Amino acid sequence: MHTVRLPVGLSQRLVLLSKATQRTKSYFIREALERTLEDLEDAYLAETAYEEFLKSGEKAIPLEDVERDIGLED
Repeated sequence: MHTVRLPVGLSQRLVLLSKATQRTKSYFIREALERTLEDLEDAYLAETAYEEFLKSGEKAIPLEDVERDIGLED
């Protein structure tokens, strides 16, 4: 179990939605996490990988070179 503190305005919106739909606040919190967590994981993992790449000192390969090498030139 986790505890989350929400700003007053967000909490009020959650309460109103819960009452209007006859669903629990937990339902909507779970729904929101399921819909956004994958995007957050992708973004933060990509950021971490990019930071590791920068620290490695490895040279980047220009996109044009990659496209040419795999036959995607126009």
